[in-house]
This record gives sequence, C-alpha cells and structure tokens, in this order.
Amino acid sequence: MAEIRSLHGTTIAEIFNDGLGKLDEIEAVAVSVLWKNGAVTAGCSNTDNAKLALMVLALDTHQRRAFEDDD
Repeated sequence: MAEIRSLHGTTIAEIFNDGLGKLDEIEAVAVSVLWKNGAVTAGCSNTDNAKLALMVLALDTHQRRAFEDDD
C-alpha cells in the first residue's frame, strides 16, 4: 500500500518540480480536485515521462499567467 501524505499549501509547481528531480522513482501520478461545492474527485494514472513533462509545462504556463493576471 502506498503512503499518502498531505501537500496542503504546496503549489502545483513545487510538487512537480520535486518530482522532476526524481523521474526514475515515479510509478504513477495521482490527482485530486476540490470542487467549489465541496466534492473531491481523485484518480491515479500510470504515465510516461513525456506526458508528465507536458503536464508540468502546461501547469507552469497556467500558473505564470494566473500570477501575471493578479498583478
């Protein structure tokens, strides 16, 4: 059974940045979403390094744009 640790307060970029340094240790990617109505959905998927890299780039781009919009 996998150990599950809370990353509450950690940004998406921080999570993936840590993971990029340990790509050979990643077996699967799990994601959960907290919706405004209080519901939580979660899932886990095996993924290859190329798809993981694309996901990281997309999330980084999204966060950079969101940060720029806040200024």
